Amino acid sequence: MSSTLTPVNEALEAYLRQVSLRDSPVFERLRLETKPMEWGRMQISPEQGQFMQLLVKMLGAKKTLEVGVFTGYSSLSVATALPPDGRIVACDVSEEWTSIARRYWAEAGVAHKIELRLRPAKESLLALIAEGHSGTFDFAFIDADKENYDAYYELSLTLLRPGGLIAVDNVLWHGRVIDPAANDADTVAIRALNEKLQKDQRVDVSLVSIGDGLYLARKR
Repeated sequence: MSSTLTPVNEALEAYLRQVSLRDSPVFERLRLETKPMEWGRMQISPEQGQFMQLLVKMLGAKKTLEVGVFTGYSSLSVATALPPDGRIVACDVSEEWTSIARRYWAEAGVAHKIELRLRPAKESLLALIAEGHSGTFDFAFIDADKENYDAYYELSLTLLRPGGLIAVDNVLWHGRVIDPAANDADTVAIRALNEKLQKDQRVDVSLVSIGDGLYLARKR
């Protein structure tokens, strides 16, 4: 037992993946294609993708939401874990990045599970509410522009069923959340949401130090 977090250096990270990661060629190729891109660091880690698969299976999720697709690693992870009749509504604004995602979704045989909505995410979420989808989603993953995190959280919470789960990515923000000199809009928005989630009585919460920090909020 330990009352503190174990620091993870490169060697321990390699060991973690060696003994726990169940990888496949399509996931590895997507990581390798994304990594050298200018914004390649935005891709989630493979162990986070696998963790999200476990969450989705534990929830028995069939209807999920993704806010921020990038090149599709998180949606590929979730879609792979969903049953044959499972569906993801995936929200993004980039045709360029999501064109890579589409290739890998097709290669993995999960493209039929993913409905991609290419427009500002707030518009997509509001449209889902207007279409009558409030309280029907099992799982939501938020990993998009940080300044709008609070809005994405509130709209996703509306769309989530009781007992459903929201996972918010990048909540440790590479350590900037505890840097008093870091007051850019993204950092301020993440700090504010972290503090809000800790007090929000509409949800049960846990902040998991996987990847760049994943805040889990279960709707009561």
